[in-house]
Amino acid sequence: MNAPTSPMHLLPQIHPRDVPRAMIDALKARFAERCSTALVVREQHGRDESSFDAPPPSAVVFAENTAEVAEVVSLAAQYKVPVIPFGVGSSLEGHLLAVQGGISIDLGRMNQVLAIHADDLTVTVQPGVTRKQLNEEIKSTGLFFPIDPGADATIGGMSATRASGTNAVRYGTMRENVLALEVVTASGEIIRTGTRAKKSSAGYDLTRLMVGSEGTLGVITEITLKLYPLPEAVSAAICSFPSIEAAVRTTIQVIQLGIPIARVELIDVNTVRMVNTYAKLGLREEPLLLMEFHGSPGGVKEQAELVQEIASEHGGNAFEWASTPEERTRLWTARHNSYFAAVQSRPGCKVISTDTCVPISRLADCLLDSVAEADASGIPYFLVGHVGDGNFHFGYLLDPTQPEERVTAEKLNHQLVARALSLGGTCTGEHGIGLHKMDFLVTETGAGAVEMMRTIKRALDPHNIMNPGKIFAI
Repeated sequence: MNAPTSPMHLLPQIHPRDVPRAMIDALKARFAERCSTALVVREQHGRDESSFDAPPPSAVVFAENTAEVAEVVSLAAQYKVPVIPFGVGSSLEGHLLAVQGGISIDLGRMNQVLAIHADDLTVTVQPGVTRKQLNEEIKSTGLFFPIDPGADATIGGMSATRASGTNAVRYGTMRENVLALEVVTASGEIIRTGTRAKKSSAGYDLTRLMVGSEGTLGVITEITLKLYPLPEAVSAAICSFPSIEAAVRTTIQVIQLGIPIARVELIDVNTVRMVNTYAKLGLREEPLLLMEFHGSPGGVKEQAELVQEIASEHGGNAFEWASTPEERTRLWTARHNSYFAAVQSRPGCKVISTDTCVPISRLADCLLDSVAEADASGIPYFLVGHVGDGNFHFGYLLDPTQPEERVTAEKLNHQLVARALSLGGTCTGEHGIGLHKMDFLVTETGAGAVEMMRTIKRALDPHNIMNPGKIFAI
C-alpha cells in the first residue's frame, strides 16, 4: 500500500464563513444569556486537546433539550452557517475547531439519564452525560457501562468519535454498544435510528452511520446503550518486563489463547518515569503491562494464574496484584495519569498523539520499528497502548517555539501510519479522523470510498453546515 503523498496537516485549513448579525440577534432573542458571544466562552469552545489552533466560533449556545438543538440547527440551515457540537472538549484530533466559523452548540446541560431498563441491560441518556456520571447513576442496578477512553468524556462525544479505550478487548467499542440514537439532522429535523432490541434487519443501519460521523451528519441528542452485569470478582495486576517486545509477545499469546482478559495496557519506560514523578509512585522503571480480570472468583484466579505463567516465560517479573477497589485505583493511576504526567514533564509543550491499530499478530512488528524511529528522532515521547486489541498511542512532546520539532513529529506519525496500513491496520483505532488524519483516510480507504462518504455527506447536509472541514474536504 502506498504511503500518503500529500503534505501533513501542520495547520488546519481555515475558511471562515460570515455569521450574519441577524442570526446572532435571533439566537440571543431566543436563548438570552444561554447564547454567549463573550470571547472567553468562545475560546473555551474553540479548542480541544489537539495541538491545532483556529479562530473560535462566533457564538456558543447552551442547549437544554432536543427541541432547542433543532431550533439552532434550523436557523443555521436558513443562514447556511456551520454548527459544531461540543461536549467537554476532550477530543484529540481537532474535532471541535471552528475551521469554517459558525456556532458551537454546547450539550453539557443535556445531562440526564432518561431511562434505565435493567432487565433488558439497556439505558437511554442525553448526550451530555459523562461516562463516570452514568456508572455512578446505574451502580445500584448491579450493571455498568464498560467503555473507558480515559478522559471523562460525554456519551455523545464518545458516540460521535466511535470511542473505545481500555476495556475494548473484552467489551468492544462504541460501535458495538450503541443500540439507538436520536439525531437532529442538517435541516433541523429530529430522527430516531435503531431500537432497544438486540438485533434488527430493518433497512439501512443508520445508527452505525451516525456513530463515528464526528458531528458531520447531525447532532446526537439521545443515545441508547448496552449495559453489562458488574462482575462478581475483579482483580488487577501490573507486571514489569525487560523490554517492550517481551511485554507485547506476552499480550499476543494471551489473546491468541483466548484468555478473556478485560484490560491489558502497555506503558513504556518513558511513561513509567513520567508517572512516577507526577503521581509519586514507585513503579519499576521498565516497560509494564497493566491487566484486569473480570468474572467469578474462581475464573478470575484461573485467568490471572495463566497470564502470570505466560508473562514469566517472557521475563515478566514484579507482579503486583490488587483485588480491592482502592488497590485497583492505585494501580490504574499510572495509566489514567499518563497524558498529564507527560505534559508536565515538559512544561509548555504541545502533544501530537498517534492512534494506529493493527491486527494483533502484527503488533510487535509495528510497535518495535516505530519505537526505534522515535528513539532515533530525539523527540521526547510517551507510549501507551490498548495492546489487547492492537491499538497504541505515541505522544510526541513538542516545544511550540521549535517548528522543526513539529515537522519531525509529523514525519514520525506519517511513517507510523504507513507502516500500520501496510500491515493491514488503520490510521485511527479510536480518536477519529478530525483534521489531523484527513490525508491518511484517503490512503487507507481509497479515493472511491472517500468519494462515497462525500456523496452521503452532500445528500444529508447539502449546505455543508454540520461540523465542516472534518474527516474529508468538500
